Amino acid sequence: MALATRTDRRPSFARTVWDSTVGKKTVMAVSGLIMLLYLVVHMIGNLKIFFGAGEFNHYAHWLRTVGEPFMHYEWTLWLVRVVLVVAVVAHATSAYQLSRRDIRARPSKYVHKKARASYATRTMRWGGIILGLFIVWHILDLTTGTVHPGFQPGHPYQNVVDTFSTWYGNVIYIVAMLALGLHVRHGFWSAAQTLGVGSRTRDRVLKTVADVLALLLTAGFIAAPVGVMTGVVS
Repeated sequence: MALATRTDRRPSFARTVWDSTVGKKTVMAVSGLIMLLYLVVHMIGNLKIFFGAGEFNHYAHWLRTVGEPFMHYEWTLWLVRVVLVVAVVAHATSAYQLSRRDIRARPSKYVHKKARASYATRTMRWGGIILGLFIVWHILDLTTGTVHPGFQPGHPYQNVVDTFSTWYGNVIYIVAMLALGLHVRHGFWSAAQTLGVGSRTRDRVLKTVADVLALLLTAGFIAAPVGVMTGVVS
């Protein structure tokens, strides 16, 4: 008689971690911090636009030559892009699955509406959707030029000025940056709690850091369109 073969295998450690709520929250926290680090660096780079076309265009060119001659032209930039794409996908996927898991765990009916379907939670959900759509538009506008009439490859300063010379370019960008500020404010705090950094003695400091980060990033990113609108950048 033939022996029955076992087809059931124990899931891998990585799969076990990913399937758990704690694992998804950890992935969400780590990926969020990776994106936050990028945003801080990106904002500082954006502010170079106030030093003129030469400085800003030189910075944009430098991004493509980082690591040379060990790294080939644009290799470092593409490596950063790949890491960011992985972080965005991991963050969005874990957020969506956690949201669905939370909905399934709720009772089918409430006598009263849950008071703690909090403002922060709703803001994070809709803010994430706004930022996801903005990322797509931002790439099509200033990277590929697909939705940017008159896009000039190799002239990032002029492309940025052109974008912020239109009312819709300013509206899209500023709304997205306001959403970003709210997302960072709550997200940084949540990441700290998930990674076990928070405590009674540190909570006030962490909340202050979250507020300051959100304010600096929002103001720093909005500075560019405001600079073009006021004629400081032209």
